[in-house]
Amino acid sequence: MVVKVYGPAYASPKRVLLCLVEKEIDFETVPVDLIAGENLTPDYLQLQPFGSLPVIQDGDYTLFESRAIIRYYAEKYKTQGTDLLGKTLEDQGLVNQWLEVEAHNYHPPLLNLVLHIMFSPHFGIVRNEQVINESEEKLVKVLDVYEDRLSKSKYLAGDFFSLADLSHIPFTSYLVGPVGKEYMIKERKHVSAWWDDISSRPSWLKVLEICK
Repeated sequence: MVVKVYGPAYASPKRVLLCLVEKEIDFETVPVDLIAGENLTPDYLQLQPFGSLPVIQDGDYTLFESRAIIRYYAEKYKTQGTDLLGKTLEDQGLVNQWLEVEAHNYHPPLLNLVLHIMFSPHFGIVRNEQVINESEEKLVKVLDVYEDRLSKSKYLAGDFFSLADLSHIPFTSYLVGPVGKEYMIKERKHVSAWWDDISSRPSWLKVLEICK
């Protein structure tokens, strides 16, 4: 059964697509237009009651929340494709630690930047320069922690690419692209090298090609 992934045009679903490509899992994509409100239709709300993206359908199994989905597939297909969890329990602990850091420290200020700079005209959000400045200050502090961490290991959880790194890619591509804040990455030597590495992985290039 081919996995269906809803909403491939957006960053959170791309997190799932990245994982599926790394794990060599077949999938198909189902477009969902947030701007047109397709995420609020009764049919979609049957799948995702909060109207967010993404959702996956895997046969009779439905799952939402992108980080839950990537954990699920990384574990279900642990011996297939790229090992994204680590070989030891200690490795897995670090992967989960940095995945939580991404979710709770890195993502919130970055999401504010994305919403206020990229999407404010589309979702009725009034661009707020104070929110933008405060979010950038918060993100700078997180990136300083990353710079220290990545001076000691190639990737966030150690010397292997994992879910912790993968989870950063789609939204960071907004940061260095349409958000216009590439300097936040480039001015940090180790963060910059890490980003150049993970953003040039064949899996991400394939996702970008699929989602053109």
